[in-house]
Amino acid sequence: MAKLLIVEARFYDHLNDLLLEGARAAIEEGGHKHETVTVPGALEVPGAIALAAETGRYDAFVALGVVIRGETYHFEVVSNESARGLMALSMDGIAIGNGILTVENEAQALTRAKRDEKDKGGEAAKAALTMLALRERFGS
Repeated sequence: MAKLLIVEARFYDHLNDLLLEGARAAIEEGGHKHETVTVPGALEVPGAIALAAETGRYDAFVALGVVIRGETYHFEVVSNESARGLMALSMDGIAIGNGILTVENEAQALTRAKRDEKDKGGEAAKAALTMLALRERFGS
């Protein structure tokens, strides 16, 4: 049984609730345990995962959040840099599932967040578990 940490960037409560529902369900259906921490935004997710990984208390991590395109360049910065940070951590051998949605509008986010549609929260949790299994397989 693995212990996962879900790190959520809570900005859109109703969307995050859907992502969390999917992630938690996927983890529990797999027979694993989880905790959840909340950070201010998507840019803080990689840093929180890095801090938590140093403790050795978690086997894998699920990154959740929603970034909706606005009228400024900020969307690109947040989208790109949060993904870059997560990728850097994964290249260091940390098992992470990336469920940070980067979308054009709320309708796209809803479709991706709902469990009975695209269930990106659940997919991110399953990805984290898959990466954990690979890390164990390769002896890291």
